[in-house]
Amino acid sequence: MAGFLDRAKEQAQRGLTQGKQKIDEVQSQRTGADLLKKLGAAYYAERQGTGSPQATQQAMQAVEAHIATNGDAFLRS
Repeated sequence: MAGFLDRAKEQAQRGLTQGKQKIDEVQSQRTGADLLKKLGAAYYAERQGTGSPQATQQAMQAVEAHIATNGDAFLRS
């Protein structure tokens, strides 16, 4: 009986770990998408004359920092 409970506990722990990894992945995807939207908005504002090159550059650096930390998978979704 103890072996069964140990295996059940181990499986539950693995499930929790996998669930947390998936949540982290989804949050990273959302953050990346938000950063891309901000970059697009900054670029659009710059092209319209209401934004600045500095704002666009800062948005680009934020996207690059996110890629360096989390990878570029959000670019493909």
